[in-house]
Amino acid sequence: MRLNNRHLRQAFGGIVLAMLLITATSAWAQTNTPSAPATTPPPASSPAPAPAPAQGRSSMEIYGFAMLDIGHNFKTIHPNWFDTMRVSKLPSFEGQYGEDHTAFAGVRQTRLGVKATTPTAMGDLKTTFEFELFGVGVDEGQTTFRLRHAYGELGRFGAGQTWSPFMDPDVFPNSVEYWGPTGMVFFRNAQVRFYAIQKTNSSLVLALERPGASGDPGTLADRVEIQNIRGRSPMLDFSGAYNYSGKFGYVRAAGIVRKISWDDTLDDQFDLSGSATGWGLNLSSNLKFKDKTTIRLQYMFGEGVENYMNDAPVDVGIVFQPGNTTTPITGEALPIIGTVAFVDHNFSSKWSTTFGYSGTRIDNSEGQAPDAYKSADYFLINFMHYPVAGVMMGGEYQWGRRTNNSDGWSYDGSKIQFSFKYNFSYKLGG
Repeated sequence: MRLNNRHLRQAFGGIVLAMLLITATSAWAQTNTPSAPATTPPPASSPAPAPAPAQGRSSMEIYGFAMLDIGHNFKTIHPNWFDTMRVSKLPSFEGQYGEDHTAFAGVRQTRLGVKATTPTAMGDLKTTFEFELFGVGVDEGQTTFRLRHAYGELGRFGAGQTWSPFMDPDVFPNSVEYWGPTGMVFFRNAQVRFYAIQKTNSSLVLALERPGASGDPGTLADRVEIQNIRGRSPMLDFSGAYNYSGKFGYVRAAGIVRKISWDDTLDDQFDLSGSATGWGLNLSSNLKFKDKTTIRLQYMFGEGVENYMNDAPVDVGIVFQPGNTTTPITGEALPIIGTVAFVDHNFSSKWSTTFGYSGTRIDNSEGQAPDAYKSADYFLINFMHYPVAGVMMGGEYQWGRRTNNSDGWSYDGSKIQFSFKYNFSYKLGG
């Protein structure tokens, strides 16, 4: 019997539901089983007793939301990204995605997650499993399963997939546009991390992260020599972040360093193998004013860290080396700057607004094509209504501009979106 994608998704959905039910039953049993009666102390000759069990009870929270996005694209965008303002998916030449004006509706932002806390002799064991329905990669444009977090933490150590320390998730504004600010560092990555400092008003986290980078063959894409170059990551990415908070909000500084390599697998007279060092610094902050206004800021700069950005295509570009008969071309880590500046303001407990700007600037290499992605600008403004706790609805205007490398092309996209969000949360134990 041949299984198609629909059958696989149904099977996976059943497995996830079963896991949730089993986990819920286990948590209930742990939190409702009476304590065992005290036992007689062991004689002096017996081995030392095991450490006393941790105090407290296990708890689990099932949470998420159902969300509808509906709206109108005034300008054209890649059809698989109809419900976003992802600037790199705007046309790079005239007529690339057809005519302007398209209506859309979808529920791809809908999300489901489970968080659990279990007391142990070493402190609380915390775990998170979360997914949404926004397909990317081979599922681009579809409403399908997409893993967000699969992460565990005990004491000072954590491992799994979650926000990279190089990213500040609190810079994301209170908006309904799914993809978010183009110039924001935004990456959930597989990692192992260590909290070197865990204080009330300060923290320092260090992590080893899954590596990965991409290169642009540029104007030489059709050459067989280029087609036989293979990327390689010789070591894990190393990242870290320091955060200091107070009544004013917080300030945060994060950094990352990585090694990017590529190997020439074609046996000819050229040796096009090489490597580059990627690095980045990310400075961010939330500034709060009278509990009604929050200013979200980020300034990031670096080289060869584009895959950590919310919307930047490639990390390495081609550079020509005239006169070098063995290695006539090489690669370089592309410099990039990302900025974010947004204001969230609450008029009351039932009404709010958000507005702001984000930008990306890439210093293209000489070997990239004239229509390569160079820079992006992004702006939005919205008004949100919260009729009751857990319900949000509102409208948002979004604008983005794509600018190419050197052919003089730029394109402005604009859209209006209305969203309806219904949150849910249920806690067991604790």
